[in-house]
Amino acid sequence: MIWKRSAVLRFYSVCGLLLQAAASKNKVKGSQGQFPLTQNVTVVEGGTAILTCRVDQNDNTSLQWSNPAQQTLYFDDKKALRDNRIELVRASWHELSISVSDVSLSDEGQYTCSLFTMPVKTSKAYLTVLGVPEKPQISGFSSPVMEGDLMQLTCKTSGSKPAADIRWFKNDKEIKDVKYLKEEDANRKTFTVSSTLDFRVDRSDDGVAVICRVDHESLNATPQVAMQVLEIHYTPSVKIIPSTPFPQEGQPLILTCESKGKPLPEPVLWTKDGGELPDPDRMVVSGRELNILFLNKTDNGTYRCEATNTIGQSSAEYVLIVHDVPNTLLPTTIIPSLTTATVTTTVAITTCPTTSATTSSIRDPNALAGQTGPDHALIGGIVAVVVFVTLCSIFLLGRYLARHKGTYLTNEAKGAEDAPDADTAIINAEGSQVNAEEKKEYFI
Repeated sequence: MIWKRSAVLRFYSVCGLLLQAAASKNKVKGSQGQFPLTQNVTVVEGGTAILTCRVDQNDNTSLQWSNPAQQTLYFDDKKALRDNRIELVRASWHELSISVSDVSLSDEGQYTCSLFTMPVKTSKAYLTVLGVPEKPQISGFSSPVMEGDLMQLTCKTSGSKPAADIRWFKNDKEIKDVKYLKEEDANRKTFTVSSTLDFRVDRSDDGVAVICRVDHESLNATPQVAMQVLEIHYTPSVKIIPSTPFPQEGQPLILTCESKGKPLPEPVLWTKDGGELPDPDRMVVSGRELNILFLNKTDNGTYRCEATNTIGQSSAEYVLIVHDVPNTLLPTTIIPSLTTATVTTTVAITTCPTTSATTSSIRDPNALAGQTGPDHALIGGIVAVVVFVTLCSIFLLGRYLARHKGTYLTNEAKGAEDAPDADTAIINAEGSQVNAEEKKEYFI
């Protein structure tokens, strides 16, 4: 029935052309400047396409739209094809616009606008229908993955026209080294695109999101994405952290065993020098911490922390050296010892009056009340007396020795005056020395 209706419309259109040609025989020359104008249209599958045909100069000549199968869609404002998706937008002597809704891939092709002049003039408009890619899917991931394994992920999308572009991202950083494959679908219009990513995983990839992004002009700058969060299992990593870098005797010490792994490591094991902890009363294990109370020299040694999970075991060591507590030196005052010197002589010496040294205790006015300490004024007085007595003793002893020597030389000289030889002089001198005892003078 549709083709019969179309044939009738074509017959009417041809008849109309003949009548118009006969009626406007004198206007043929003016109609030569008339020409329909159209534009190509691109629409996303499922969208609406607007086809417009315009004529700048028209002397009441009819316009017609036909599809790629040369079926008339509209003749002026009269609908020729029974298709509910096709509607009239505007009809006048200068324009004929129609809309095609819910466009499918089969609607793609070349549409024709005809201006029924003598001869008939036409203009072509190509309708391009974009195939929207399906939401991508990531395959190839099996949880969990062991550290060091090679992982292969594949991202796939179908239904794109033209073929879509696939890009990979990890930690928001694009990965360039990937494989790309494009295949034509069974309808020979759309494409299935896939991309494969190969990489070796480590513990830093645990919890990382790997993203597959599909870019296509039909998506209006809003790409479709698929995401896969990685789960990586790895052996524990262990580190011992002391509470103080300089442990001292008598102080407490806390050693913290910091362990990371997936699965989470079991409770840690503490040992010392390859064996159990020697003093459980002072060495208390609380979770991952070893608390040693009141350090002493016997605590010196190598402490080991072991962490284990289903993947493997790891350990760390800490060498403990307990240092002595530094002594605090208090200010001390050295008091000199007093030495008593006794000088004995058989010579009568005139007494030399000496001035007695009197020492007094002088309190420092700046001293704090209640503060005790050595009396520096008293010590200074004692030292002064000792020095003074010593000097006086040395002076008197020297004086005596000088006087005694002079007396000996004088007597010896007196005996030598009358002696004929040296022996006689000495004898005379000894006799004179006895008399000299009576004539001694004492000098102060």
